[in-house]
Amino acid sequence: MPFGQIGIPGLILILIIALIIFGPSKLPELGRAAGSTLREFKNSTKDLMSSDDDDDQSEKKATAQND
Repeated sequence: MPFGQIGIPGLILILIIALIIFGPSKLPELGRAAGSTLREFKNSTKDLMSSDDDDDQSEKKATAQND
């Protein structure tokens, strides 16, 4: 199953409950907000990973120059 332990019927049930609670007019706004939050998180993790890679490379250059 691609969604872990929830499964397709569980996802459908969650969507129906969300539709009942928030209504059809609010769901697109919630989806956009969740998408933008995930996008920002993804970009932040990419930035952190690239800064770690840059730090590792600069440390290797510094040790190579000292040897």
